[in-house]
Amino acid sequence: MQESTVTIKGQTTLPKDVRAALQLHPGDRVRYMILDGGEVRLVRSRPVTQLAGLLKSRTDRQASLDDIDEAIAKGAVGK
Repeated sequence: MQESTVTIKGQTTLPKDVRAALQLHPGDRVRYMILDGGEVRLVRSRPVTQLAGLLKSRTDRQASLDDIDEAIAKGAVGK
């Protein structure tokens, strides 16, 4: 388990293993998510521009407007 010390100014240094696991480099930003139970999750922030094409390889199939309308109709009936 990695540890670091919090300074009087509230600053800390992320251990090398943590930086490597998150692929952090100087100037990168991190996000702190406070979870129930007092736990905090640390994740690397990514600019929206890096998300382009993220879902591209999910499917080669393109839905037609008829397919979309049919899916909407099925969803409405189920409620």
